[in-house]
Amino acid sequence: MTNNSVNNKDKELHEQLERVIPVAPLSLIVLPSARTLGDEVNSWLSKFRQSDHNIVKQDPAFRDYSKTSYITPALTPRFGSGEGKAVLPETVRGRDVFILADVCNYSLTYRLDGFTNHMSPDDHFQDIKRVISAINGKAHRISVIMPFLYEGRQHKRSGRESLDGAMMLKELIDMGITNFITFDAHDPRIQSVAPLTNFDNYLPPYQFLRTLLMTEGNMVIDKDHITVISPDEGAMERAVYFASVLGADTGMFYKRRNYSVIVNGKNPIVAHEFLGSDISGRDVIVIDDMISSGGSMLDTARQLKDRNAKRVFVCCTFGLFTDGVDRFDEAYEQGWIDKVICTNLTYLRPELMTRPWFAIADMSKYLASIIDYLNHDTSITNAASPTNKINEILEKYNRDNGPDDTPAEQ
Repeated sequence: MTNNSVNNKDKELHEQLERVIPVAPLSLIVLPSARTLGDEVNSWLSKFRQSDHNIVKQDPAFRDYSKTSYITPALTPRFGSGEGKAVLPETVRGRDVFILADVCNYSLTYRLDGFTNHMSPDDHFQDIKRVISAINGKAHRISVIMPFLYEGRQHKRSGRESLDGAMMLKELIDMGITNFITFDAHDPRIQSVAPLTNFDNYLPPYQFLRTLLMTEGNMVIDKDHITVISPDEGAMERAVYFASVLGADTGMFYKRRNYSVIVNGKNPIVAHEFLGSDISGRDVIVIDDMISSGGSMLDTARQLKDRNAKRVFVCCTFGLFTDGVDRFDEAYEQGWIDKVICTNLTYLRPELMTRPWFAIADMSKYLASIIDYLNHDTSITNAASPTNKINEILEKYNRDNGPDDTPAEQ
């Protein structure tokens, strides 16, 4: 099976969905920041719904159910002053609208008083609000899909600081959204600002494992050969879950900081202290939510190799690489890292595609399934908890004794 097909199990699940009336006709608004991911999601949605079922064709409740494209165009032009607006060339009246945007896509530019300006997360967030304003309350329901949680890193207050993450979510809810979908939120407790609004936070451990097994050979997944490491205390919950499902050992690093100094808005890290058992001769999986500059991650990898780790695999949901990839090239040449796996939920630097140490965990099918389930207002328990799928892929990998036959699902 390939990523371009839908297997029998998928067909069974989506035939079950077709027996549930959709909330309203589906409309996917993909902002320019997420065009590549949006096109892939749209393709999967079309595949899911292309099955020939007469009830879908004849029942008015399934109007516009099976289509080649669910994307509704949205224009976000800007004036010479840098101000912007949103324009919807087509109506979305009565539709179940999903707005997809990548607030980390800095590759997009616009003209500002004759200068070329790269779009910041603030610019992307304003475009999301502009689209909601252009919908003007005509949609049946509005959901925002923001894979990287805008201002999620400014999630708590220490002294006289802003609470940008909470303000962002409250603003969108005040504008009338019903669902908010994100991935691997830096701190999902941000949903406390609106406890009665649906806030879904999904994690990609299944996609990480699938990609790892497909790209690396000779792996033995058990407690004697694998250790899952958290690079800091904040990622410990992710590491514990992943290790528990794999039946592996776990450990963590503690970031010792100098709280008397502030550099670039942060207290600098003095050292990484390791807490865990002996990792000599073991494969190590380091799991975290993001790679920003990558300094902490590379220091973690170096220390793991200094402790005689066999191979170091880094799994991060968002590969931002804000300082470029040169340091990772050097780390790969020195043997600190063996593979870095990131999702395609945010913009990835083009040079990453040529690096032997980099691999992509494709999330498009997973995201399309989430949208499909939400459009039918049915349970998404299986999507939220991938434990069974991880167990299935491990069972097949161990049975076939190789990654080449690993099933490509979601």
